[in-house]
Amino acid sequence: MMDPLVLSVVVLWIVVVALGVCVLALSRQIGILYERVAPMGALMMDSGPKVGELAPPVEVTSWEGRGLTIGTASAKSTLLFFVSPTCPVCKKLLPIMRSVQAREGRWLDVVLASDGDRTEHVDFHSKQQLDEFTYVLSQPLGMTYKISKLPYCVLLDAKGFVRAKGLVNSREQVESLLTAFEHGVASVQEHLDRRLLGAVTPEQG
Repeated sequence: MMDPLVLSVVVLWIVVVALGVCVLALSRQIGILYERVAPMGALMMDSGPKVGELAPPVEVTSWEGRGLTIGTASAKSTLLFFVSPTCPVCKKLLPIMRSVQAREGRWLDVVLASDGDRTEHVDFHSKQQLDEFTYVLSQPLGMTYKISKLPYCVLLDAKGFVRAKGLVNSREQVESLLTAFEHGVASVQEHLDRRLLGAVTPEQG
């Protein structure tokens, strides 16, 4: 008869091995689930100039009184960040925009856009220390891109084409626009769909 102590050790090892197998199986399933429910990126609204279209040129005036045109060929790409002094999420994303501008400034300009009377923005501009950004107040600009919800971003390339856009509420959604630009797709979801299609096609062939 097997010693009870030895028997208990054997049973425990069997349980440990079984648990290890279960953990590996669960890890694999979690990985598959993550791929299926991966962050969708910025929520694109089907209004305004579409991704791939040439942006309509809009004449605006910067906070300092400098005239410029949004939507024409320029030395750098432009990330339009539509904000409002009364939007708490917009304020939360401003440090992220600073980070993006500092990191991607070689090829990208971040432009903050809003509308309304200048007096409504003086306190906001001062408290948030927005001197480092190009800040424009233009109702026609918001109407051109049919901005109905904030905060919203539109990424234009250096030739003036719309490359990515969407409602953004987090760093991940802001970064998703840059990722879409990098991969030449309209959205991160399109990029993920292409990856999944590429993974499935060889097996089907």
